[in-house]
Amino acid sequence: MTTAIPTTSTALLCQGDCIRIADDEQVYQVIGVDASHDRCWLRPWPLTREGSQVFEMSLQQVVTKVNHRPVRLD
Repeated sequence: MTTAIPTTSTALLCQGDCIRIADDEQVYQVIGVDASHDRCWLRPWPLTREGSQVFEMSLQQVVTKVNHRPVRLD
C-alpha cells in the first residue's frame, strides 16, 4: 500500500515520485513516507550503478514534484 500525503504544493506525494527539496536543485526519488511523523526517505535521482544512498528528510522541506523520464544505464 502506498501512502500519499499533501506537499507544500498541495499535490500528493507517493512512493516513487521525484521531487526537489528546499535550497537544492538535485532531483530525489521518494522511497517511503511517514506522514504521522512528518518524515520521508529519499535517494538522489537518477540512480547510479553503484547505488544511491537513502536519507531521511522532513516533509516540510519538500518543495515540489518533478516530471522525470526513466534513465537507461547502458
